[in-house]
Amino acid sequence: MPDLKTADDRLIVALDMPDALSGMAMAEKIGDAVSFYKIGLGMLTGGGLALANELADEHGKRIFLDMKLFDIGATVEAAVRGLSQFGHDFLTVHGDPHVVRAAAQTKGDMKILAVTILTSLDRADLDASCIKAGDITDLVQERAGLALSNGADGVIASPQEAALIRALPEAEGKLIITPGVRPAGADLGDQKRVTTPAQAIANGADHVVVGRPIWQHSDPKAAAEAILVELHSPQEMS
Repeated sequence: MPDLKTADDRLIVALDMPDALSGMAMAEKIGDAVSFYKIGLGMLTGGGLALANELADEHGKRIFLDMKLFDIGATVEAAVRGLSQFGHDFLTVHGDPHVVRAAAQTKGDMKILAVTILTSLDRADLDASCIKAGDITDLVQERAGLALSNGADGVIASPQEAALIRALPEAEGKLIITPGVRPAGADLGDQKRVTTPAQAIANGADHVVVGRPIWQHSDPKAAAEAILVELHSPQEMS
């Protein structure tokens, strides 16, 4: 098992690979530079849960299961109960109050993270989905407050909204995890509400999630290490 005492777990690397074999190969390339990995829904049928368990049990990594669960309360309770047996760190659910309350019932030691509004969406996308009118930042704050007051241990939100969420009374002692993070000069991909890793931390995030800028890089370990250097930059302390 690699020595992770000096690893900075504020960086979570999203292993958005097609299957567990390619995910493990990527984790091996990155090595001990990273201690925390996100396994998403897209890999679930490709052995994602097995990969999560192997990374945790055999390599000492922390695991964020990004499943974004949404269903009736009883089904959410059952799904969360089943996932809690593996002892992983984080699990996402949609931030609707009934979903969060159900997840909190059977989470065990896992932290339940509520999705506010996906960072790939903008106001036009919300309009197309018949989501109520209003500024997207205001909606994120409202959903975050509701989720936290209904039992979420933290929220997933754009780094652009992290500072506003951190200021909420309900956010005291809770986690903010920010996807939509891109190092300076990186391609935005399908993300629309983004900022740099250091700025996300400065805005109040506890963890930043980075995927393609690392695993699509010709040297994934070097890319991860560059982000870790940025997290310790003077910008973070400003």
